[in-house]
Amino acid sequence: MKRNLILIFLLLAGVIFGALLASMTADIPFLSWLSFGDSVGIATESPMILDLSVLKLAFGFELKVNVAQIICVILAILAYKGLGRRL
Repeated sequence: MKRNLILIFLLLAGVIFGALLASMTADIPFLSWLSFGDSVGIATESPMILDLSVLKLAFGFELKVNVAQIICVILAILAYKGLGRRL
């Protein structure tokens, strides 16, 4: 249980730090490639709507990924492997 929580924490930290890094380096010319990315899924601005007259459901899921997030998640996994030996 302890190892799973550490893995989840490191992955979330990698995603958040990667997003922060990408937004900070977007305007720097030689580091702008870190903010290159795309989104996949059903856009949350225009979700798929199911109207049943009594109940209205909206479905939307969007995953935005950039290069900095991928690098930070890989580093988080490597850090977890290093920590896993000590736990």
